[in-house]
Amino acid sequence: MNSPQNNQHSSRVRAVWRHRNYTVFMVGLAPAAVSSWMQRVGIGWLAWELTHSTVWLGVIAAADLVPILILSPFAGAVTDRMSALTMVRITQWLQFVQAALLVGLMAVGLLTIEVLLVMTLLLGAVHAYSTAGRHALVPLTVPRELVPTAISLDSASFQASRFVGPAIAALTIPFWGVLGTFVAHAIGTFIFASMMHMMTQPERVGTHHRSRNLLRDVGESITYVRTHAGIWPLMIMLTVASVFVRPLQDMLPAFSGQIYGAGASGLAWLTSAMGVGAMVSALWIAIHGRTSGLTNMCFIGGALSGLSLVGLVSTTTLWIGLSFAALSGYALNTLSTSVQALVQSAVDDSLRGRVMSLYTLIFRGLPAVGALGFGVMAEFVGLRWTFAAAGVACLVAGLLVAPKRRTMINALETKRTH
Repeated sequence: MNSPQNNQHSSRVRAVWRHRNYTVFMVGLAPAAVSSWMQRVGIGWLAWELTHSTVWLGVIAAADLVPILILSPFAGAVTDRMSALTMVRITQWLQFVQAALLVGLMAVGLLTIEVLLVMTLLLGAVHAYSTAGRHALVPLTVPRELVPTAISLDSASFQASRFVGPAIAALTIPFWGVLGTFVAHAIGTFIFASMMHMMTQPERVGTHHRSRNLLRDVGESITYVRTHAGIWPLMIMLTVASVFVRPLQDMLPAFSGQIYGAGASGLAWLTSAMGVGAMVSALWIAIHGRTSGLTNMCFIGGALSGLSLVGLVSTTTLWIGLSFAALSGYALNTLSTSVQALVQSAVDDSLRGRVMSLYTLIFRGLPAVGALGFGVMAEFVGLRWTFAAAGVACLVAGLLVAPKRRTMINALETKRTH
């Protein structure tokens, strides 16, 4: 028999879909997200085929992430000055142009590793502004009490694409090559960009920041985060996971090739397994539907992230590796989505773009540091020792932040439980 609490949780999930803007956004996002992961698998495998170098894998991964590291704070400030919907529209069309260029360059045989590096840098720069717009837009498509559920469903959709996209890529590459994944992304981004013009401007648009000093805007958001008793420790935990755990996704081609000997199909299945775990996590948070309890889930996610890395490097059997990859996806998404839901529920609309861009800088920018460093380190000590050390570091960091748990709960959950 369903309990009243379970009925309340499921009603929140149904409620978000009654809002037209949210529904249009999510329907448009699906093909773009799936094809994005197809292209990501294609780029990773092409880089491995061209070089067979973990250093180059790290460089290509860093090229996607370094622009985010540099540009995210300014992207957030720009987003707070304009319509988040306008930002999403512009950046989606730019992503379509980048995907179309990849198709053309690949078709005429000009896509060398150096050109691939430049194209990835360009996409990373667009992603900085695209992600800022997306993080600012989603909470504006539903009433504030539904924000945690909306964010979690958005995350669930994105994480579902992490196993659907690579699984399709595993079937696409043997028949149509890497080019097939690039064509798919060009189509997916075209659909998403087109559907963004079916949305109407959100109602909560009267809080745009009007300062003329961009650097002062960025500094204001940093000060806000640094002095917030709950958000600051969350960002520290997210930083550790981003540097030590998140780069695993970018090193999966080497895991598949060197450790499991499974080729492009193994890469697709490993990526898919991480996506399955992440989607299960996101769906659980969406059904949970409120901020209470999410601080504890951050700590659980951090601990499981470290343990999953240690498990992943302890085997050469692919199916066991898939299990730990799924656990890693579950753990990392539990941490990152819980952090996002807590921060989004706490922050004021006038600061949302800038604060969430700091989240983006950490979660999508800092992995560039880890990916590049781990790529070089793996050349000397191997993948196993590199990621075993990363797992231990993640566990130690969790223990150091744990004493602040009660303060974090009081700052983030007590007055905002829905």
